[in-house]
Amino acid sequence: MIFFRVTQNINIKTTDGTLVNYFRFKNPSNMENETVYITTYSDFNDLKTIFNKVDKDKYIPKVFEEKRLRKLENFPIELGIENLDEYKKREANDKLFFYDVKSVDIYKQLKNIKNDEIKIAFIGGIGNSISQIISSLAALRILHKKLKEICKNVKFDLYIDASNNSYYTRDKQIYLTQDYISNIFPLSITSKKLCEYDYFVDNSVKIEEIFDELNIVDAWLTKFGIDYKKIVDEDKYSVINLLKYKPQDSLFTKIKVAKQKGKVLLFHPYSANINKSIPQAFAVEMLKELISKLDNYTIITTLNIDSKIKEFNHLDLSKESKSIEDFMFIISSMDQIITVDTSTYHISESFMIPTVTIFTDKEFEKKIKYYNYVKPIYVKDRSKNLSKFIYENDSLTVNKFDSWKKLNINKIIKLLDSF
Repeated sequence: MIFFRVTQNINIKTTDGTLVNYFRFKNPSNMENETVYITTYSDFNDLKTIFNKVDKDKYIPKVFEEKRLRKLENFPIELGIENLDEYKKREANDKLFFYDVKSVDIYKQLKNIKNDEIKIAFIGGIGNSISQIISSLAALRILHKKLKEICKNVKFDLYIDASNNSYYTRDKQIYLTQDYISNIFPLSITSKKLCEYDYFVDNSVKIEEIFDELNIVDAWLTKFGIDYKKIVDEDKYSVINLLKYKPQDSLFTKIKVAKQKGKVLLFHPYSANINKSIPQAFAVEMLKELISKLDNYTIITTLNIDSKIKEFNHLDLSKESKSIEDFMFIISSMDQIITVDTSTYHISESFMIPTVTIFTDKEFEKKIKYYNYVKPIYVKDRSKNLSKFIYENDSLTVNKFDSWKKLNINKIIKLLDSF
């Protein structure tokens, strides 16, 4: 975490319209007040960028020495692996700090439980992408369950990056699907507000910087101070609750009509990462084959794969899938799914939808270690770049599509039938 003050009053608006107010530090002042701020390292850097664009000479975030804040009488107890003096160590490029981490026991850190409720603030989210957040929610749910064994009421408040996070609203919507999370707030948080909590968890350091060898659920459990080896595999599942979501009428009706005809299958061939995506020409051919061979299915897409395809058993929902909640609802309505390595299979696992996932990442087994409704197909990249330049030259890349050519739609269908 980063502790800082600002030199002038300024307001930052998040993507959902929420205002985060920053007020000039009142000096002399008790450090437990509304003009001392705390945020993650990444959010602090975003804030510096914004201030620089507005007026680099007038608006300046100035870092406080961390010890001054941590010595406050009401400063909450840190749970999980501690993250002390992050700014100082980051600036000194002390990489050993992030990799030489000793496990801790959260039960030994829990102190001063004087009533039936404990309040915990999480400084930073549990991932930057949809995939990371959803797959990490299992660990957060387990943490809440374990704490409930000790205390009757456990309140989780999440404070997530917001200064220049274009996905703040999306991330907030994902967290709102969890009924054990009380509130989601934008960073920064004031020292006065943080001191209202009994405990806090510092998620400022990215989990992959600490435990890149572990499955993400086990990594977060370790970060929280829980021995992941003592948690049975069957408990390491994620849940998404859409009870508060109401789909638009057109989306609900189109899926309902499709399901009345027979089974529905989502085909999702693209990822935000081009290296994980099925090449467009192959994606179009795969869609055509699915439509042709699965005549008792309606093949659903949420991406405009080929506008020329107008078959009766193909339904394009790209116009209806406008938000992450829409997308999650579509996935939850499916009978089966074929997807590449993207958030789709993390969501489908939460709804126990049989899914075949096509991976290009050779470490795919780590990602799906605790997934019971995902079956993998690995497509190995056999391309060789003959260019000696730093940039990639497609004309000098050979065998680029060889592995995709060998991807057999019949094999995928057979794998789906094996569920």
